[in-house]
Amino acid sequence: MNFFNRKHSAVLGIDISTAAIKLLELSKTGTGARYRVESYAVVPLPQDAVIDKNINNIDMVADAIKMAVKQSGTKEKNACVAVAGSSVMTKIIQMATSLDADDLEEQIMVEADQYIPYALDEVNLDFEIQGKNEQNPEMHDVLLAASRREIVEDRVEALSKAGLKAKIVDVEAFSMENAFMLLVDQLRGADKLSKKTIEKQTVAIADVGSTMTTLNVLHNCRTIYVREQSFGGKQLTEEIQRRYGLSYEEAGLAKRQGGLPDNYITDVLDPFKQAMVQQISRALQFFVSSSANREVDGIILAGGCASIPGLDKIVAENIGITAYVANPFINMALSNKVKPQSLSNDAPAMMIACGLALRSFD
Repeated sequence: MNFFNRKHSAVLGIDISTAAIKLLELSKTGTGARYRVESYAVVPLPQDAVIDKNINNIDMVADAIKMAVKQSGTKEKNACVAVAGSSVMTKIIQMATSLDADDLEEQIMVEADQYIPYALDEVNLDFEIQGKNEQNPEMHDVLLAASRREIVEDRVEALSKAGLKAKIVDVEAFSMENAFMLLVDQLRGADKLSKKTIEKQTVAIADVGSTMTTLNVLHNCRTIYVREQSFGGKQLTEEIQRRYGLSYEEAGLAKRQGGLPDNYITDVLDPFKQAMVQQISRALQFFVSSSANREVDGIILAGGCASIPGLDKIVAENIGITAYVANPFINMALSNKVKPQSLSNDAPAMMIACGLALRSFD
């Protein structure tokens, strides 16, 4: 399975997260044409179908993917999925620029066991040339990525049981990076960010999902730092469940659709928002301390929790950095199968699915 850019036909982006299956199909017509959302769907997953971004019940995940395909109305059968950063080992190694493609691959396979703490027959492995090494132009910097084979195979099997074929298995951090350039227009006009200088900026993407918050920091549009920590919307759902005597499913529905008592905002939602800000702030502090105090120019809020109204303002006020809620679809056309309001509501949670769907155009 490929982790990196290769020539591919059209693929569905299938994001298998802890809480839901997110499906996205994009098209593009003509040179320089804008993207168009052909179909999309978000289908909730049963509790414990996916635990800490690892598939725990393949059949449950396959059923949800099948439902997402049906709801979306797509006819596409090829798909791209991703494994979490915590499941992937990446390393930059140096290889001679004189090696051709075949010799390079052979040399990497010979030397890979120096960098990977597993037997090579237990992993899926891929690599990408990043460019010439700054200190030694006779050497290429090569990004090596490897994941345990069973983690990849679980995703491939879930897709297969849902009637889809896995054409690419990507890495979530690379997918987020791939989708990042769609946000350039959204960032234009910020205090420190503009379309002309975006590639020179250091931007953090805080992806707050159901059980995990992932901080991706990009510089020159390349990922330079990733950190995962246990915190997410599941904690808000469980607090609603405990406080109001609801089932987990009822609490999740009430969180999304409303109808909770008047004290919900002050007693439950506001403390959760403050906890989220603290988690994002802590993740940023880890980055700053590990990168010679490099400053972050802006924060993009992604994931399901980013849809909470006013979160961007609270983050900006408390952390002191301009914050935006991610919307990768802001300049895209929509097919008549897609409901604009639904897509807008789901947009912050669709970043990884969007990055995966963009593999159609590599």
